[in-house]
Amino acid sequence: MCHKSENFTLSIEGMRCEGCVKRIENILAKEKTVNSYDVSLDDKKVTVLLKKKADIAKIIEKIENLDFKVTIMK
Repeated sequence: MCHKSENFTLSIEGMRCEGCVKRIENILAKEKTVNSYDVSLDDKKVTVLLKKKADIAKIIEKIENLDFKVTIMK
């Protein structure tokens, strides 16, 4: 259990435009637990690399507060 980071792929329902992508990127950019991220409008997915012991539920909650439905695909 000595993981340095953990990778998650999230399905984002309701992401329709570049504005949606930017809103999600703004949330992820502010998170200290996020090592990196990739938001794909075409696939309606977000790939997030979190630092160890980070809580993906908190990230999901923040994205859902933007009125998106988030599902973990991992």
